[in-house]
Amino acid sequence: MPSLDNAAAEKPDVDPILLKVLDAVPFRLSTDDGIDAVRQRLRDLPRRAVHPELRVEDRAINGPAGAIDIRIYWPPSSSDRTAVTPVVLYFHGGGFVMGDLDTHDGSCRQHAVGADAVVVSVDYRLAPEHPYPAAIEDAWAATVWVAEHGPEIGADSTRIAVAGDSAGGTIAAVIAQRARDEKAPPIAFQLLWYPSTMWDQSLPSFTENATALILDTTAIAAFSRWYAGEIDLSNPPVAMAPGRAENLADLPPAYIGVAGHDPLRDDGIRYGELLAAAGVPVEVHNAQTMVHGYVGYAGVVPAATAALERGLGALRVALHG
Repeated sequence: MPSLDNAAAEKPDVDPILLKVLDAVPFRLSTDDGIDAVRQRLRDLPRRAVHPELRVEDRAINGPAGAIDIRIYWPPSSSDRTAVTPVVLYFHGGGFVMGDLDTHDGSCRQHAVGADAVVVSVDYRLAPEHPYPAAIEDAWAATVWVAEHGPEIGADSTRIAVAGDSAGGTIAAVIAQRARDEKAPPIAFQLLWYPSTMWDQSLPSFTENATALILDTTAIAAFSRWYAGEIDLSNPPVAMAPGRAENLADLPPAYIGVAGHDPLRDDGIRYGELLAAAGVPVEVHNAQTMVHGYVGYAGVVPAATAALERGLGALRVALHG
């Protein structure tokens, strides 16, 4: 498992194929033009069709502040509509301020096929209109719904995993802790793609990768402020910064994927170290040539594809034994 001591040692350059893709389709998470502009840039990214053969259904479920939109993906093994498979709750990334069911549709399809599981994608409320804890409360409501309605959607409610990228990875980690604390529903695994768990910008990668591609520390600071609302960021609550929890024991096994050229790299590594110290089985993989958001380039950039497949392999083994 990578450690904070060796994460930056002899770090290779950014993957050349990824650089070509970013040169052809530039993308950067910047708040300079305001929240509406950054949301639109994410929506406007070109996306190729991914697993169009899957059965997919949009629904609305009850939430703490009204309806929550979800999208359900069934894997090919559920094509006969009688199979019962594990289920993955997926929380999309976007700095807690952007992203939706459509921006992460391809990633959810990849998770459904790669994990051979039903995937339920959750369209939680976004900041700054709905700051913390709105996203967490919506995510928890969806988790409880899946646990209660598993048979209705062909899902095995005893084999639930939580997954997410970036902000969604943070939410997944929070939900895993809450499920442990409330002793239900049982979470079998957590797949965290480059999460923000510590909210500690003194970690070395924040300096080393301060001006990284896709996501830099200026954007992180803006997204954090929007999400926090009135919360003091010098001492965020555990449901915002799950890595600060006093007790990390008895959490579900975890896979944490980080990127070498990401300000958040050392955050994920540190959380992995803390989980391991608490006796939680955890694998941390540092995709050294990748940048923040690399899951979105899987299927286009071979190194991103390999990193995604590694995490999905761990998820599949955890859910299918």
